[in-house]
Amino acid sequence: MNVDDIRTLRDYFPAALEAFTDLDAADTLELLAKAPDPASAAKLTITQITAALKRARRHDIPAKAASIQAVLRAEHLGQPTVVTAAYAATTRAAAAVLTVLHEQIKALQGQVDAHFGRHPDAEIILSQPGLGSVLGARVLAEFGDDPDRYADAKRRKNYAGTSPITRASGKKTIVLARLVHNDRLIDALMTQAFSALNASPGARAYYDQLRARGAHHNAALRQLANRLVGILHGCLKTRTLYDEATAWSHRAEKAAA
Repeated sequence: MNVDDIRTLRDYFPAALEAFTDLDAADTLELLAKAPDPASAAKLTITQITAALKRARRHDIPAKAASIQAVLRAEHLGQPTVVTAAYAATTRAAAAVLTVLHEQIKALQGQVDAHFGRHPDAEIILSQPGLGSVLGARVLAEFGDDPDRYADAKRRKNYAGTSPITRASGKKTIVLARLVHNDRLIDALMTQAFSALNASPGARAYYDQLRARGAHHNAALRQLANRLVGILHGCLKTRTLYDEATAWSHRAEKAAA
């Protein structure tokens, strides 16, 4: 749900914001569609809540169901009946739209998984830290699959927009981020870099080193994305899968020295 939907719930149904931690989750949308106002939500049974949680494959279902029911049945400030009914209609409509969107996203993801997996570069791309089938397919689509398109890693980085621009004038040297770039590609690469912080110890260590030197989060993440583009280029050129030790060995040696 967007910011407006959250504000709407806060105005007439604050218990929903307390009961549901993820308003876009399938179980939340199911329960809000069934009970979009405080009165009907208070009547939800443990069985109904449990069924929604099971369909969403939640863990620790009995405790979560009891917690949700307790919050929904607690006393909260409310709006007049007519106002609540109007708000509830909006919430029910939003939940229905988001449910359909989720179903279509799942269908599209299934198509991506089926077709992307057949591409000769898919295995190499999926071996990269932070890249799954959806994000990997986007990276492949935006970079293209012509093996001769990028003569070296530097040219791939420049196209990606992750490499900095260095400008020198007299005794001054300024390093700037590239403002002209493929928005879809840079967004995908920055998302990969963020995910790689948990997927790759080498990526995490590199990011932490940059932050320790004073780089802000976005700047450090962009430099990590730049490094990951170079690693991807090397893997594609040599037709080898990502290897954590090989990818970050030179940085480990430098740190040891």
